[in-house]
Amino acid sequence: MSGHLWLKALDRLLTWLAFGVGGTMLAFMTLFGTWNVLVMRKVLNAPVRGAEDLMILSLVILVAIAIPFGGRCGAHIEIEVMESRMSPGFARWSMFALRLVGGGLMLLMAYELVEAGKKATKFGETTQQLLISYEPFYFLLALCVAVYALVLASDAVQLILRGRISQLSLGETS
Repeated sequence: MSGHLWLKALDRLLTWLAFGVGGTMLAFMTLFGTWNVLVMRKVLNAPVRGAEDLMILSLVILVAIAIPFGGRCGAHIEIEVMESRMSPGFARWSMFALRLVGGGLMLLMAYELVEAGKKATKFGETTQQLLISYEPFYFLLALCVAVYALVLASDAVQLILRGRISQLSLGETS
């Protein structure tokens, strides 16, 4: 039962982040983009300075949040060409091994993103108009990629304990 509770807690966190933070970014991009293009640019001929910077950074946040959420929902693309030719036991163990390898690669990517974030200010990595440093966005991406590694680890644990992966379903009511 305790395994079930940690999975529910992970699902709640990812759902809150996706719909709360991701939804806020999507709403901002929609409203601000519409306001800037239709009203400020077309009607008043005075577009907001740095609007593109804000839109790009909002998109980075939206994509970062979507990485672990998409992995937990099963939205990431998997090519299962050979699975139909494998025995169920071998398929399960190969999925387990791939989840471990993928998790390790995601942790490596998170580490590299942190290292890049530490150097962003030193090398002047900023947006073009507002000169907003990319440093915190590297760290956000690193955190979200690390959470995706956690999702892959939870998948591996589920494969060992249950023999299958129970994914987050958006259509269920709890």
